[in-house]
Amino acid sequence: MNVLICDDSGFARKQLARALPADWNIKLHQAADGLEGVEQILMGNGDLIFLDLTMPEMDGYGVLETLQREGLRNKVIVVSGDIQPEAYQRVMALGALDFIKKPAAPETLRELLRRHGLWQQSAPAPLPVAVQGSDQHPVQSAIQFTPELRDVYQELANVAMGQAADLLARLLGAFVLLPIPNVNVLEVSELHMALSAAAESDTLSAVCQGFIGAGIAGEALILFHDASFQDLARLMNHQGPLDHGVELELLMDTANVLIGAFLRGYANQLDTPFSQGHPVVLGQHRSIQDLIQTNQSRWRRTLAIEINYRIQGHAVQCDLLLLFTEDSIATMNHKIMHML
Repeated sequence: MNVLICDDSGFARKQLARALPADWNIKLHQAADGLEGVEQILMGNGDLIFLDLTMPEMDGYGVLETLQREGLRNKVIVVSGDIQPEAYQRVMALGALDFIKKPAAPETLRELLRRHGLWQQSAPAPLPVAVQGSDQHPVQSAIQFTPELRDVYQELANVAMGQAADLLARLLGAFVLLPIPNVNVLEVSELHMALSAAAESDTLSAVCQGFIGAGIAGEALILFHDASFQDLARLMNHQGPLDHGVELELLMDTANVLIGAFLRGYANQLDTPFSQGHPVVLGQHRSIQDLIQTNQSRWRRTLAIEINYRIQGHAVQCDLLLLFTEDSIATMNHKIMHML
């Protein structure tokens, strides 16, 4: 059987390949985005496809729509960090065989494959899994921030982002549109530029919350676009005028959901629990330049993870930035080396 893993993260592809049954007699192929995945499928390399949803070029929904449109009957198992109920409903309606969340545990995969008649456990004589592609690079120094490490950080953020979106989607009864997380090590001037680029509206409201745990520390920053308050109030079934106090309550509720869920998901993957400080309102209805000017002493050289959350069909948009201290990078890199 030709099995295709289609995911933009090299780390996620390797992680999934390692989780597959060792005695499964397959030929394994890889694709780094949806377009490449469709090409591999058309070449006959995707009898069974493990498909991510959030990818550049063409996302997982686009791949499923292409298969459906072309009348191709390849078996597809979606493996995604986006675990919203609507995401599950959409992929199943598009013909997916099943849906599991990232990261996929070996026992979960074995049970799923057994249930669908795709694999049966044999006598313990492990066969090597042939991995096609050029993802197997030597491990780099733990103190560097290499492209391979950036890929791992992006995948960790992808999983945590999906968990936070699922919680927000259930709270609002809506579908949260998810981007590909942006991960970079930034100097303070570059961070200010990134913050400015994240804000497209004239005014913002911002909440900051510190966190710390086992050599890792940083701040989570929510930039909430002021034009979002009206739709957010409707989604939360707020009755009455939208005054300053109500906006503050909506802001804090959204920040608590997104920051808390993201940090839990991120910490669980690193096996490092975080203690969170009290959330602090940095400002309401202010320009991004004012927020940066007032709080610039807080942010120095940092590992920054940026995620833009939007609600489908509503004018609700906010940016979540995770700003890890420079000292935290070496600690996290060391943990990641064990994962690699």
